[in-house]
Amino acid sequence: MRNVKRTIRVAAKDVIADLAPPPQWIEPELCKLVTRIPAGDNWAHEIKFDGFRMHARIVSGAAALLTRNGLDWTAKYPDIAAAIGALNCRQAYVDGELCAVLPDGTTSFSALQGHGDAPAELVYFAFDLLHLDGEDLMRLPLLERKARFEALLRRPCFASAAT
Repeated sequence: MRNVKRTIRVAAKDVIADLAPPPQWIEPELCKLVTRIPAGDNWAHEIKFDGFRMHARIVSGAAALLTRNGLDWTAKYPDIAAAIGALNCRQAYVDGELCAVLPDGTTSFSALQGHGDAPAELVYFAFDLLHLDGEDLMRLPLLERKARFEALLRRPCFASAAT
């Protein structure tokens, strides 16, 4: 009797449906301000922005913007949500900060709230990837998550991949 290899073919939509969805909301890990640089090389530095801490929960190209308290602010910033939703992934959970950036490159909380005098551009600074296409990344080291996030950002976006 001959050995026969059997191949199981599964439709892509069925595989996607089996992905574990990203959490509805993840309590953010807040910044820890320090007065001294830690000893050794086993630490990372991140810029403290002056904006709204904002998570982006992406499912099938639609991004929901969630505040640090879990409120859904997608309707307040639909252009930001659309840009994040164009990332080339099926599901993701991104941590970042929504800021108003002034022409000199600084961030302004008052401009973000609509009280600033100078014109500002809204920018979402994404700095961590907590979940991607069914995989919980939160147990990975920060620098590994950042490397995975960089790889995701280098993929062509869904919108431009179709053209």
